[in-house]
Amino acid sequence: MAKEFSRSDRVAEQIQRELADLLQFEVKDPRIGMVTLTEVEVSGDMAHAKIYYSAKAGTAELQKGLEKSAGFLRSQLGKRMLLRTVPQLHFIYDASIDRGMRLSQLIDEALAPDQLIPGKKDEQSN
Repeated sequence: MAKEFSRSDRVAEQIQRELADLLQFEVKDPRIGMVTLTEVEVSGDMAHAKIYYSAKAGTAELQKGLEKSAGFLRSQLGKRMLLRTVPQLHFIYDASIDRGMRLSQLIDEALAPDQLIPGKKDEQSN
């Protein structure tokens, strides 16, 4: 029976859980506020990890804060996880949520004129 998840997938999941905990409770940098880790990708050789995040505001300052705290986060991951080498952390802003919200807004705007026409809604349901 084949493995469901590769080792790098399991390590990525664990890194995501641990980083979320560290960012919430341990990091004291005021630039890092409410941040959501959307995905973690670990390279096959476990040398690098891309951490995708999203946040409501302040992405430039937040990016600087995350890059500044990467060393601390990496050292804490080393203490929490049983890995021979802890991957270098690369933080990347995930704009997919922003794009999704913008597309939803555009769709709502495009459908708004149709809802103003009386009887148009009845014709569409038939």
